[in-house]
Amino acid sequence: MAPLIITVDMTLKRATARLTKEYAKSQRIPPPLIFAIPDESNSLIWHYALTGSPDTPYESAQYYVTLSFKSNYPYCPPAIRIITSNGRFAVNTRICISVFGFHPGLWQPAWTVDYYSSGLTVFHGR
Repeated sequence: MAPLIITVDMTLKRATARLTKEYAKSQRIPPPLIFAIPDESNSLIWHYALTGSPDTPYESAQYYVTLSFKSNYPYCPPAIRIITSNGRFAVNTRICISVFGFHPGLWQPAWTVDYYSSGLTVFHGR
């Protein structure tokens, strides 16, 4: 049983290291209209503040979004939930965007948090 615990622990460490690296990059080059930060008590959960794109019906609107990563990230996609009422998706329910966990068969481990950020803006006309 001990090897399984070690494997899970190493997998989580790799996921955390990758997410830490991706967060640092997103702070150096922030994606437009999005502010993202990992949860202070769980680095596998990220909180997003998403601003609606200019010249769309969502312009200047603010949305609260969470991304939940699994311990085997990047080999498994994150799940996304839009917490704020938005008129398009059910509140606090996993949503279906191809770059997220709703379609794991389409997932590519090379995709990064920056890539997801661009996927988040797609739903509001950007």
